[in-house]
Amino acid sequence: MDAGSLVPPPHVARPLRLLPFRGLTLAPKRIGAPSSVRAFTRPYRDVADRLQRWERRGELSHDEAPAVYLHEYTSGALSVRGLVGALDISRPATGRDDVAVFPHEGVHPAQAAELAARMSEMQTNPAPILLVHRGPEPLRDLMDNLQRRDPLREFTDRGGQHHRVWAIRDEHHQAFLGRCLEPARAVIADGHHRYAAYLRMQQDDPRAATGAGLAMLVDQDDTPLYLGPIHRVLGHVTIDGLRTAAERTGATFRLADAAPAVAALASDTLVATDGRSWATVRLEVPADRLAVEVLHERLLPAVTPRPTRVAYHHAVDDALTDIASRPGLAVLLPAPGFGQVLATCRADRLLPEKATSFQPKPSVGVLIRSLRDE
Repeated sequence: MDAGSLVPPPHVARPLRLLPFRGLTLAPKRIGAPSSVRAFTRPYRDVADRLQRWERRGELSHDEAPAVYLHEYTSGALSVRGLVGALDISRPATGRDDVAVFPHEGVHPAQAAELAARMSEMQTNPAPILLVHRGPEPLRDLMDNLQRRDPLREFTDRGGQHHRVWAIRDEHHQAFLGRCLEPARAVIADGHHRYAAYLRMQQDDPRAATGAGLAMLVDQDDTPLYLGPIHRVLGHVTIDGLRTAAERTGATFRLADAAPAVAALASDTLVATDGRSWATVRLEVPADRLAVEVLHERLLPAVTPRPTRVAYHHAVDDALTDIASRPGLAVLLPAPGFGQVLATCRADRLLPEKATSFQPKPSVGVLIRSLRDE
């Protein structure tokens, strides 16, 4: 799929609302296991029946009453907590000031349509999309108070994540939560295509169940997600080809040894290597832009011949392994700041595809939403 096919997802209106739902939770031995992720793949129409079989065998719990959930998960040394509910997507935004959820990347319409068809067949939202915002102090106080109580569930999954889950069913707590979230403006951290799929489902089959989609809202000022870059590998591009492109666009290109090159990585400086030679490329990055934008808008269009492929890697080692097995150039990017991503959204701009990596994500299966419940 080429970047030209990307489109912005529609916007939903404020206030941001997380509605109660009856949570489904896989048994701890299934959460974090690759087989559980595969369970939500083809044949999609069998997923709902499969979940019912697991429930009869005691391998899945299905809460009796709807709730908004507080979910804390710990991966390594990092703990993240957030609110999980059915995100109200029933009202389209009428203008920028009315937007509740900001995407920061475009989506491929065909991929969003495929996901919508899959979830419609499954009658399930298998995992929450991940939203981040800057929450108010009273909301953090509410979560602190809830966490002084015994959790509804606590376990360590097969992947090593530790989970604690509290159900928020008290009407006063839910009303207070709603008031805290009224002014919220969240950014999609993970799940742009699933978000677009929610909206496609609501458009194709408007009813109560499709008027919402499963989401987890994390306060980036409370338990921040790690925000990292996603590096590029440019197929059959050479160091000399990158040097020429840098000269054409006014960037500063310098050869360097590996260690000094990596140390020079900065908000306006990229690092490139073909596995033998290393170089730094200092870009002219405007104050309101990110290096990844300048890379895609100015530098890459000047590369000739054009890359035969563009691959994406979260880890530097993976990018280096890629170029060790086939010709190409690894381009290492600096990590963006959350404030920069938020400013990009509020300026009504989208970042290039796969521009950010919010980590860690919660394991699949801790909270699932069945559309058959509504």
